[in-house]
Amino acid sequence: MTNRRAEFRALHHAGRPLLLPNAWDHASAAALAARGHRAIGTTSLGVAAAAGRPDGTGATAAETLALARRLRTLPVLLSVDVEAGFSADPAAVAEYVTELAGLGVVGINLEDGRADGTLADRADVADKVAAVKAAVPDLFVNARTDTWWLGVDDPLPQTLARAGAYQAAGADGIFVPGIVDLATLRVLTQRIDAPLNALYQPAGPGLDDLGRAGVARVSTGSLLFRAALAAAVAVADGVRDDGLAVLDGLPSYAEVQGLAPAGGD
Repeated sequence: MTNRRAEFRALHHAGRPLLLPNAWDHASAAALAARGHRAIGTTSLGVAAAAGRPDGTGATAAETLALARRLRTLPVLLSVDVEAGFSADPAAVAEYVTELAGLGVVGINLEDGRADGTLADRADVADKVAAVKAAVPDLFVNARTDTWWLGVDDPLPQTLARAGAYQAAGADGIFVPGIVDLATLRVLTQRIDAPLNALYQPAGPGLDDLGRAGVARVSTGSLLFRAALAAAVAVADGVRDDGLAVLDGLPSYAEVQGLAPAGGD
């Protein structure tokens, strides 16, 4: 396990950043693994929506753990989105993450945005990071700050202050979603002494441009789940309205069946 976590850590570098696609169930993760993606993350929105629950409210601790358990047999390095840790108590967060680590998880994503659209207290988030690192020192903790995502006033100084606090607590990487401006990303990569994670956004910069800006990791977030949902609805609408021609690239029944592990769950 130490070697797997070291391998995951080594994938974070500028130049050509790690693309971390985010899965929401076994089939999506297995399909991504089959296409050669060595590292995969989970998307909290996809996990929550699939369970009929809202994202970001701490309601999917059981579903997230169950998904990690299902994905443990895949030949991938798995990072899990744990929202804000599913608890306000740092010890409880560390206990939960320790259980994930026992399933082979190599990293987590821990955020400071709250469901009411505000940011959690910086010191409280740092305490959670410190508790997790004390429990599982070699786990890659990607600390996400939602300063840009939530549109706070003058986000740069707040971002740098939060990044510094989370790094001091032991965070291995900093995730700042919501930025597509390359100049801003360059400022962050120059002033944050840790791998910077950006969120890929359609019509935004591609991997090469993000890498040249110093970004070390690019996540797809909920994009793949939302794209799959849109595609499913579009196909259903097409069948209802006009019928469908042949769908290029559609996996066969047998191919999807082959994604399931031998012997079941």
